[in-house]
Amino acid sequence: MRRWLAPAADLIFPAVCPVCARRSDDPVHRPFCAACWRALPLLPDPGCLVCGETFPGLQSGLPCDACRRRRPPYAYARAVAAYRDGMRTAIHALKYDRRPAVARPLALLLAEVGGRLLSRLGAPRAGVPRELVDAVIPIPLHRARLAERGFNQAELLAAPCARRWELPLLTRALVRAHSTRPQTELDPAARRVNVAGAFTVTRPREVAGRRLLVVDDVLTTGATVAAAARALRDAGAAVVGVLVLARVSVG
Repeated sequence: MRRWLAPAADLIFPAVCPVCARRSDDPVHRPFCAACWRALPLLPDPGCLVCGETFPGLQSGLPCDACRRRRPPYAYARAVAAYRDGMRTAIHALKYDRRPAVARPLALLLAEVGGRLLSRLGAPRAGVPRELVDAVIPIPLHRARLAERGFNQAELLAAPCARRWELPLLTRALVRAHSTRPQTELDPAARRVNVAGAFTVTRPREVAGRRLLVVDDVLTTGATVAAAARALRDAGAAVVGVLVLARVSVG
């Protein structure tokens, strides 16, 4: 579908489920239908204190072996769902079929479930991580990719979270300095090389000394969020955490 036609189609046919392509019967989670929404593969409680992955035999609340051996540049990473089945189909519809309306219910899910995950890390009020996070930052797209897609899916997911938690949304502090190859084309080692130095902090005063939450749609190897976290830490951020809608589980 042509780039300019997809958002228009999403407005004209907003009730077509992105998973099963049937008409939605769920007014709360539209455009999802009730059955597909209930079947989204939400993840169990996180295992590793740092990366959030669940491994057999790992005691909850402790770092996994990989995080102990090599601490990532972010303080913690949490994901709401597994990147498979209906969630994978829905995210593909959002990004590649360019259906921005799909982001609305997914963003509310991220705010609700993600807020609970963050609250367990120390926030006193469930779903409002004010003692853990000072501001929310969506992973930016390069301007060429943004012009092609027409929207940044990470920003569509992050904005409702910031509003619900009454936190600032920083959309200009971090930029993608150069265009990179799609990460889906690369193996883990190549992904790290691909995004090395890809992000630049253009407004260091907005990040210096603050506890920041980076939001993205999918976490696979963690190379992209790690590169973003490293740039923010180098610019003086006190703490950088990560919250994603879905992750490719390695456990």
